[in-house]
Amino acid sequence: MYEKIKEQFASDNYSQICPEVLDKIVSLNGDNAQAYGDDYYTKYAADKLRELFECDCEVFFVFNGTAANSLSLASLCNSYHSIICTEVAHIETDECGAPEFFSNGSKLLLAKGKNGKLRPCDIEELANKRSDIHYPKPKVVSLTQATELGTVYTIEELKAIKKVAVKNNLHIHMDGARFSNALVSLNVSPAELTWKVGIDVLCFSGTKNGLALGEVVIFFNKKLCKDFDYRCKQAGQLASKMKFISVQWIALLENNLWKKNASHANRMAKYFEQEVKQMKNIKIKCKVQANSVFIQTDEQLLDELKSKNWIFYSFIGAGGARFVFSWNSSKERIDELLKDIKRIFT
Repeated sequence: MYEKIKEQFASDNYSQICPEVLDKIVSLNGDNAQAYGDDYYTKYAADKLRELFECDCEVFFVFNGTAANSLSLASLCNSYHSIICTEVAHIETDECGAPEFFSNGSKLLLAKGKNGKLRPCDIEELANKRSDIHYPKPKVVSLTQATELGTVYTIEELKAIKKVAVKNNLHIHMDGARFSNALVSLNVSPAELTWKVGIDVLCFSGTKNGLALGEVVIFFNKKLCKDFDYRCKQAGQLASKMKFISVQWIALLENNLWKKNASHANRMAKYFEQEVKQMKNIKIKCKVQANSVFIQTDEQLLDELKSKNWIFYSFIGAGGARFVFSWNSSKERIDELLKDIKRIFT
């Protein structure tokens, strides 16, 4: 018998399935609905997403975020094209070359950006760095919302990015691994943060917001998703029991559960930030705008915290650590973490 692991804050991927989602899965188990997405639940979930985004978009369900990002980027460019993103973008650091693989070789052009964000000047510089035939032609801008550093693009920032993208004939892809958290942070509608500011395709995550698995690729520019269903099939992303992915989205969309879950995660991040920033020897590394908190401190102190069986990521350089909060993060468990941090760091 395996020992259960206590709640940790390394990632919102550690969280359990949301009860409402689990109930939907169990209730569906008595229905012999059709396979491969030809079922009522998948069609209904897609319609609910169109309702949420207030537009007639194309919707595709896949297993995970790497597939969502990689396949959607492959549909936006050819092998001789390039994709502009930040040097901390998930497609650069954490997807094992999948975007390049599925696009048959499209190159990622990396910008330093600021606070995890691409700026219009970054895009302008990389899009016009070279124009000769020996260099991969820039074709796509890839943004992460919320960013890998927990910051959020505002509507004004996205409009400015769209302006430079149009000028340089670039499509815009959005990695929405924590899109729900960004929406809650800005208190805007999904439409306002996507197609209304010129986003062509969004990879919308459900796994980080209470699902067992399952992401959605949403094409607002429907001209760009030609044969995308074939891409999904070829890449092993056409689930035979698609209904068990899509029914989870029905639960997430009903009664704005996605918003409730994201709001709680953001509140817990803010609570942790407020408590920890008062402690000596700790600096908040990035502005807390979603559900992630990055701290800067002495590496030895972090090692001591790990020795007390706390799990967190330290991938942002020496003395850096990331704590991520989820739909079911408990204040009691956060207080346990804070108690150990106080003992070690003060």
